[in-house]
Amino acid sequence: MNNKTNHTQGRGPVSANAGTLAQAALLAALCYIGFQFFRFDIPVGTERTAIHFGNAFCVLAALLLGGVWGGLSGAVGMTIADLTSGYATSAPKTFLLKLCIGLIVGLIAHQIAHISKEHTRAYIVRWTVIASAGGMIFNIFADPIVGYFYQNYLLGVPQDLASALAKIGAAATTVNAATSVLIASVLYCALRPILLKSGLLKTAGHKVS
Repeated sequence: MNNKTNHTQGRGPVSANAGTLAQAALLAALCYIGFQFFRFDIPVGTERTAIHFGNAFCVLAALLLGGVWGGLSGAVGMTIADLTSGYATSAPKTFLLKLCIGLIVGLIAHQIAHISKEHTRAYIVRWTVIASAGGMIFNIFADPIVGYFYQNYLLGVPQDLASALAKIGAAATTVNAATSVLIASVLYCALRPILLKSGLLKTAGHKVS
């Protein structure tokens, strides 16, 4: 009897990890789709930047799975999108920044606000928007700054072109940020009740009980 009980309990963490991995893979795929198929390229000399919906799913992943898993989902999905869409030189920068976005959103939503089913809808909506905005505000400043040094010092892009890319990239990033906060917040608040009922909602890597 004890052996059977132990064996059954032992499968719990494995199942939980498998479920988290499956959700992370799905959200990584959505990040990929958001960039690959919902993107408007902006040429800047021989380089380019883009307005896209990929960041919205990076934020959504962190809201659903927590900072680490959500950040990895966004980083992997968006990096693969870069590698397969002519943005391969930006892939290392993308991985770092999307991981940071996820970590920041997850920190605010799950470590600071501790959003859970016991909170009111107004509380959830407020902190969802705050967490989403926190990750995107970071990206508004970090993306052009990191992009400038990355392009100029690591890739050897001329300073004038790297500066132009940073300025146009900052404008595109601001547009991406605004749409991402809106889309991610709406999707999370819509999906949350459904996932709670099905027992699939996770915060910071654990099921909400």
